[in-house]
Amino acid sequence: MALTTYREAYAASSYVQQPVITPRRFKVYQHRQLDKIEALKRVPDDIRFEMKVVANVLPFRVNEYVFNELIDWENVPNDPLFQLTFPQKDMLDPSAFQRMADLMSGKHTTNEVFDLATQLRQEMNPHPAGQMQMNVPHVDGEPLPGMQHKYRETVLFFPAQGQYCHSYCTFCFRWAQFVGKATRFNSNDADQLHRYLAQHKEVTDLLVTGGDPMVMRTRKLKHYLEGLLQPEFDHIKTIRIGTKALTFWPYRFITDPDADELMRLLEKLVRGGKHVSIMAHLNHHNELRTEVCEEAIRRLRATGAQIRCQAPLLRHINDDPKVWADMWEREVQLGMIPYYMFVERDTGAKRYFEVPLERTWEVFQQAYQQVSGIARTVRGPSMSAGPGKVEVQGVTEVAGEKVFALRFIQGRNPDWVQRPFFAKYDPDATWLHQLKPAFGEDKFFFEDEYAQMAAMD
Repeated sequence: MALTTYREAYAASSYVQQPVITPRRFKVYQHRQLDKIEALKRVPDDIRFEMKVVANVLPFRVNEYVFNELIDWENVPNDPLFQLTFPQKDMLDPSAFQRMADLMSGKHTTNEVFDLATQLRQEMNPHPAGQMQMNVPHVDGEPLPGMQHKYRETVLFFPAQGQYCHSYCTFCFRWAQFVGKATRFNSNDADQLHRYLAQHKEVTDLLVTGGDPMVMRTRKLKHYLEGLLQPEFDHIKTIRIGTKALTFWPYRFITDPDADELMRLLEKLVRGGKHVSIMAHLNHHNELRTEVCEEAIRRLRATGAQIRCQAPLLRHINDDPKVWADMWEREVQLGMIPYYMFVERDTGAKRYFEVPLERTWEVFQQAYQQVSGIARTVRGPSMSAGPGKVEVQGVTEVAGEKVFALRFIQGRNPDWVQRPFFAKYDPDATWLHQLKPAFGEDKFFFEDEYAQMAAMD
């Protein structure tokens, strides 16, 4: 059968009313072009200055589709998509903000701003959970750039051509990828990736991530992925592609010059026996309201690929059970799979977005109660911490002590997975390292082994 089977079947479906999507020119704005965004002119000058201060420390990039189609400017600054893409003063620690504001208010050079920004970034935990120290694989004692291998079954690959996004999310835990080469993972060595995968038969899943791999031209993506159809890669069962393009630039899948070539690549991978999962980062149901987004979803599903949806819970954006319930229901309606609710990571602008673990669990529980079983595929709330993915299962009382019930969804040691453990109740805790063992224990069961792993790296 021809590789166009999926698309031909989709086009021939009498029950699918296919909209006419007019191609759109991609136009992006970065921190030096903030004043050129017409819609921002309704924002007071002092607020715009605050945004520029923050945008010189944390990465800023937004495209015209996002601010014209997704943001409700009548609801600014409270609009969730505005909060998701435009910098806010409190994303920086007050002292850090003041230092940069003072510099920018007086005479300064570009180098002075860059040097201070670099210093402030290093104070924001740019690579959490041992990414630089513990996740990078080695061959013959030499690190492999652009790769991470934290869990036995899964390798992450950061293609050099995909280390930016169509727009940046203000909460992004990979913000350090966008602010300088010294803090960036990336590789353009497809042969090295293939050699590593061929040698590691325990690996079943490859996650292509970034940045956003969907900013790459299809011919580049093909260079990394098409070779995995060879027999020596039969152990690679799943190819995941992490992306925000589905809602930040859906034209990538419809009218971009190589959109059809991308669909054919995905079709070829599926028909070659690979499970292809588009790991869509969706933070609010308002992202899914445009016709072009719906059409992008339909095209992707027609290739045989699945779309799995994940996001962290974020103050100012989606810290409301109804927002999550509405989002999960909409995802299911469009044929996607709710997959993960994450806890905001301890990096970057976490002070602005983080929510106490107890409240995070309450939002998850209350949202879960509002949806049918078909949407209860979602897991969480999950902390992607150094030892692994730790799920908060709830707050309960055991032997007269109020505790957090926790378990590993994934772990550096596979034996940790699904093993329950308990932490003392702490109403203010927002991350694993702030929790203490319950019931008088000195350490959590995994701590000694994890410390040994860290020492080896």
